[in-house]
Amino acid sequence: MARKVQNNFVKRGEVIEILIQDYAFGGKGIGRIKNEHGEYVVFVPNSLPGQLVRAQIKKASKSYAECKLQEVLSHSEEEIEMPFQEIPGAPYIKLPIEKQHDYKKSSTLELFKRIGKVDNIEDAFDEFITSPSTFHYRNKMEYAFSAIGYDHDLKKDVDEFTLGFKKRGTWWCGDDLKKDSGLFDKEVEDNLKLIKKYCQDTGLSPWHAPKREGFFRYFVVRKSYKTDQLLFNIVTTSNGLEKFDLPKFSEFLLSIFGDRIAGLLHTTNDDVGDRTIATTGKIQVVSGEDKIVEELLGLNFEISMKSFFQTNPKSAEKLYSKVLEYALEKKETVDNNIVLDLFCGTGTIGQILAAKSENSQIVGVDIVESAIQDARENAKRNGIEGLKFYAADVGKFLKEHPEYQGKIRTLILDPARAGVAPKTMKKIIDLNAERMVYVSCNPATQARDAELLAEAGYQLKNISLVDQFPHTSHVECVALFELKKSIEK
Repeated sequence: MARKVQNNFVKRGEVIEILIQDYAFGGKGIGRIKNEHGEYVVFVPNSLPGQLVRAQIKKASKSYAECKLQEVLSHSEEEIEMPFQEIPGAPYIKLPIEKQHDYKKSSTLELFKRIGKVDNIEDAFDEFITSPSTFHYRNKMEYAFSAIGYDHDLKKDVDEFTLGFKKRGTWWCGDDLKKDSGLFDKEVEDNLKLIKKYCQDTGLSPWHAPKREGFFRYFVVRKSYKTDQLLFNIVTTSNGLEKFDLPKFSEFLLSIFGDRIAGLLHTTNDDVGDRTIATTGKIQVVSGEDKIVEELLGLNFEISMKSFFQTNPKSAEKLYSKVLEYALEKKETVDNNIVLDLFCGTGTIGQILAAKSENSQIVGVDIVESAIQDARENAKRNGIEGLKFYAADVGKFLKEHPEYQGKIRTLILDPARAGVAPKTMKKIIDLNAERMVYVSCNPATQARDAELLAEAGYQLKNISLVDQFPHTSHVECVALFELKKSIEK
């Protein structure tokens, strides 16, 4: 039986008010409690130095506690007023963008020193790449319906029809989006209140999370920056579907957005779990198309509602340009060679690299079969040859295809947030590639892997940070590793 750890400062579940004094990687604000027993550290995600916040203790150890942010009671002196509605998905929107960049850079480099044991990280640091658009940069947004809202004046939950985002710190309570949040398409968000009214006037109920019942669940929108078109998806349960006139709803959207509409989809989701795409159920086209087209670095990509695609495409172009720069720095390791693109997703990096190299063979691997199908279709559409895509677990693929052993000079890695599993990393290292370009949406796991790569003889040569998500704590990291013996050779 596990022994409970005692401390003399806080208890799990307790709600506290605390002043945030410092900032740690991942958007964790640091507060401190002092009493006769000493000093105790409290981590509060999505908070900033100078803010007074209300937070609930979720985990309490002997020396520190981790919390969930409930409310910002007073703002930092560094924050400024914004004309947008505040939402949980943009906790730092009031902080000047230059200050956001400072926090992201300093906390990420410190991470590589502490976790990755890279003492000379400043020498390897290349550049901080900013997002071309600070506002209205997202190409997809999911708005949730809820039967429980929040009265900001009374500061309590109320029974009401809402369409917007979950109230910060809750899973059961919605908060109406009444105007532009500054993240997505302004026309869509300014008209969301009309879409809510239309749905409310049908008499059908929104989703009640605690009771796990209701009809309206989500309203999802994808946007193409190439065509400025919008793809809508209304997600409902099947209970009451016969009372909802989908063609009429399509006409209503058309009256607002006109020829910007690429299509309207309807998804049936009877799962009790909180996600837009159901494990059972179906998705159908109500009107128009089921895909939109986006462009990255001159290549076109068809995107369905379920496809994974970079959320900030304009910044993604800068990210991929940096990947190309690192990969092609020594062009002889790419041209007329096999390049392995692991965790390739829809094959975006591989296609862009193939278009810029000569007679190279790009081999892309990803476990998601639908992503690989999209990769093959996109490569065919763009007329790019010299590409092979495999739907397989990366670790198993490396074991089942020994023919690539000793033939890979350049590797591209773009894993999920969890990073590369240790066993898979060992198989990657065993390929003995001269160079690795490692793209990560979670520098914490990348820093961990940097230590493993250093032990295997790989030197961190360059590292760049890319601001894909302004007003959040997230930052993408592109790192170039070179095998020391190949450098010496």
